Amino acid sequence: MTDQRSQAEIVRQSLKRRYRKERRFRFYGIAAIGVALLSLVILFTDIIGKGYTGFIKTTITLDVVLDGEAMYLQDAADPEQLAMADFQAPIIRALQQYFPEARERRDVRELSRLAGSYASNQVRDLLKAQPELLGTTQTLEFLAHDSVSVYVKHADNPSYSIRLSEQQQRWVDQLVADGVIDTAFNDVLFSRGDSREPSNAGILGAIVGSLLTMVVTLVIAFPVGVAAAIYLEEFAPQNRITDFIEVNINNLAAVPSIIFGLLGLAVFIGLFGMPRSVPVVGGLVLALMTLPTIIISSRAAIKSVPPSIREAAEGIGASKMQVVLHHVLPLAMPGMLTGSIIGMAQALGETAPLLLIGMVAFIVEVPDGFFSSATVLPVQIYLWAGSAEQGFVELASAGIMVLLTFLISMNALAIWLRKRLERRW
Repeated sequence: MTDQRSQAEIVRQSLKRRYRKERRFRFYGIAAIGVALLSLVILFTDIIGKGYTGFIKTTITLDVVLDGEAMYLQDAADPEQLAMADFQAPIIRALQQYFPEARERRDVRELSRLAGSYASNQVRDLLKAQPELLGTTQTLEFLAHDSVSVYVKHADNPSYSIRLSEQQQRWVDQLVADGVIDTAFNDVLFSRGDSREPSNAGILGAIVGSLLTMVVTLVIAFPVGVAAAIYLEEFAPQNRITDFIEVNINNLAAVPSIIFGLLGLAVFIGLFGMPRSVPVVGGLVLALMTLPTIIISSRAAIKSVPPSIREAAEGIGASKMQVVLHHVLPLAMPGMLTGSIIGMAQALGETAPLLLIGMVAFIVEVPDGFFSSATVLPVQIYLWAGSAEQGFVELASAGIMVLLTFLISMNALAIWLRKRLERRW
């Protein structure tokens, strides 16, 4: 009896230790999830805190007298006079209506820096389109200078240095109080390409470039990846050659993306002489990078189709090709689409391979074709993050928010397709 009680006590102690280990393991798992969620919260809080102001623009609304004498312009329909005219003069005069004491050259120079550098171009384009407006008074809305925008949006933030003089700050405060300077949704961000001035910079060119690059990537990577997966899984004999191919496909999935950029630089640009910084070359490079992921996910989807489906089709006289095309491929397609979308999302966020093929260029115009000079969202964010102007800091964070929106949407689409189309056997 004593031995039985001692054995039972040993078992109870062993069970207690096992249960304690299980509770500790469960706690470690919950703690790991908590740390991951906390890190995500900190990351998104930092990005949103810095980037939400990128979706806000600062504008100056003025009653501008289009005085031909002040602009040295007699005929607005004459291209030569338009090229020589002073279109900043009416803007300065409109500001002097609020600050009549600003008459000295230094004060006029500081006053002229309140409006963005493209304000005079806006007046010129208006008169070029409608010459009959010369001599009239027009209410025009201009983008404020970057320093003014930073002051209006971040005056209380010590991490932003204010580059306005004390006199300029007083002027801006008065214009804000008078409603001349105001803030609104930054539609410029989604309607223009890049610019040297943050207030005029947009990401439309980068978005269009990303879409064109992704189209090329999808058109090349998806059919080639699916065809390779079907051949390796359904038709290829099991020998050393196919084993070698499978090992290399798995290894390629782990190769750093910059290696594919070097390959694209050497082959597509160096060997074939294709142009730099175009969506076609970017799409080819990203297709090479995405192919291993699509092949691996497609093979996994094909393996998930039960052998009984193949056996039943062959039992009624279907050929091997008919079995694959009419039965296996439709049933494996949801998994293939899911893997392809995840691979495309990974390609959308890549920067290193595109830097090597020249998609780091400063692109102002929105690309209109697959062979137009273009950049992509990750590269645009990289360029803004490395700029010295403070206004580009918030634009870089705003660009990250836009890119994350695309990535989350693509992953959500992949999850929805998997839940919507998958079959359980």
